[in-house]
Amino acid sequence: MNKLNVAVVMGGFSPEREISLKSGNVVLKHLDSNKYEVYGIDIDKENWYCIDANGYKHLVNRHDFSIEINSQKIRFDVVFNAIHGSPGEDGLLQAYFRLLQIPQTSCDFYQAALTYNKRDLLSVLKAYGIKTAESYYLNKGDTIDTSAIVSKVGLPCFVKANRSGSSFGVYKVKSLEELIPAISDALQVDTGILIESFLAGREVSVGVINYKGETVVLPITEIITENEFFDYEAKYLGQSNEVTPADIPDDWAQKVSAVAKKVYQVLQMKGFSRSEYIFVNGEPHLLEVNTVPGLTEQSLLPQQAEKAGISLKELFDNAIREVLSSKG
Repeated sequence: MNKLNVAVVMGGFSPEREISLKSGNVVLKHLDSNKYEVYGIDIDKENWYCIDANGYKHLVNRHDFSIEINSQKIRFDVVFNAIHGSPGEDGLLQAYFRLLQIPQTSCDFYQAALTYNKRDLLSVLKAYGIKTAESYYLNKGDTIDTSAIVSKVGLPCFVKANRSGSSFGVYKVKSLEELIPAISDALQVDTGILIESFLAGREVSVGVINYKGETVVLPITEIITENEFFDYEAKYLGQSNEVTPADIPDDWAQKVSAVAKKVYQVLQMKGFSRSEYIFVNGEPHLLEVNTVPGLTEQSLLPQQAEKAGISLKELFDNAIREVLSSKG
């Protein structure tokens, strides 16, 4: 049996680049070498290249997404997307691979662009009865009316760069004096921002995947952080306690699982997704949806899959099987 050529794309343009490189290397390590010829492709703003086993860099031909090694042209049967942030989570790569007719493991380009834009996503899902925080939108150059903002969302509140991940550009604001500096900082990350009311409650993360042809909700993780919120340090520097499965009431677990599955299906998602919720009065309120969640051994979705009895090898192999079975 001929092995399939798999490109694992990683890196990207965003502040999440280093995290993505870790995720990509975990995928490289766990994909079955008996089934696949696996190539790591680092994508950055300047160059796209493959690093071979000897450490040599081979430039990617972006016209057809191929590489050449030892005078042999290598084309890819499938792409495993491990890029967090742009261009792997905002629709750019999905559209590129759609044009080249190369299947890839994450959602389609529209879903990626929509979920990466927090305020557009929340606007769409509110129509389906998904509960969210109160929100106020600002674009760069807009007049900033602090009294109108506080009247709408209250204090404390969160100021968030609209298109960003891993909690980059997210600030908790406790007083009126902190609002303008937080807005200014968030606008350094993106030209649009989302200001949300503070939701006091227990936070959970729910993974939903295509698994063996079915939409499967993975065991829920409760996030208990030492920090003001589940920020970058809490996510990646160990300043949080993540409990899987979450020790929450059964009816809460059923509610949030049903909402996460509904979100996945309403958006016509594919591949992996991980959404975060805060319980207010026993009701889950959606914070955001990630379409290329972290894939390291310590990341939430792999933890959840493990609790469901799915190894990393099986998780990644299934992602490739799913996209190839739906090809065309």
